[in-house]
Amino acid sequence: GSITVGAVAFTLSLVLRLNMLLGRVMMQLNGILRNLGVLENSKALISQPLGLIDAPEAKELIVAGGRIDVKNVTFHYGKGAGVLDGIDLVVRPGEKVGLVGPSGAGKTTLANLILRLYDLEGGKILIDGQDIAQVTQNSLRANIGVVSQDTALFHRSLRDNIKLGMPDATEAQVIAAARKAEAHEFITGLRDNRERTGYEAYVGERGVKLSGGQRQRVAIARVFLKDAPILILDEATSALDSDIEAAIQENLARLMEDK
Repeated sequence: GSITVGAVAFTLSLVLRLNMLLGRVMMQLNGILRNLGVLENSKALISQPLGLIDAPEAKELIVAGGRIDVKNVTFHYGKGAGVLDGIDLVVRPGEKVGLVGPSGAGKTTLANLILRLYDLEGGKILIDGQDIAQVTQNSLRANIGVVSQDTALFHRSLRDNIKLGMPDATEAQVIAAARKAEAHEFITGLRDNRERTGYEAYVGERGVKLSGGQRQRVAIARVFLKDAPILILDEATSALDSDIEAAIQENLARLMEDK
């Protein structure tokens, strides 16, 4: 038999078209299978029981002055080795207390215990006479502003990350907080890979698109915006240069008044 040039051309074009479509189908299938694995891992994570739960009939924390009493607190991360053993500390309303010690001495651990990120192994922590184990975790953390060594940022806009301190804040309040944290200038100059700029720019997972100092200033802006009655600063300016640190320290001093 014989075949025409047109038939050959049609057959080749059809084969190439089918090959391209099959390639796309395989790519989509590969993506689906990969995402199924992620979903399976996420399901296992989400289904895990919460490590910390509110006590039955837990009450809302009411902060009048902000006195903190740490009474005979013991905590070892469940390892049996000493991290905090029988610690006693009193922080009176309006008082500023600095904890000094070598790395691993338990300074950050104590801050985390006040936030009830872990349950105590022994002793009590009271805020204005209220045992933090007997109040709701939401009300406890709503009354404490924290800037930690390891700043936690989400892959969201700068605005959203700052508003974690006060979700219903206005744009003017967000900008005012950023100015106090010396963050407004660098924020207005940001542009992400989707051409979003300023407060709309996304920062990447854990703020990977920002420098250490920039991440820390965003965290400080949150604290300014939240303006909680109790303030914990865990090496809050460790990643900043001296000029910016001096400017922020002046604003932090005003923020710490009456706390």
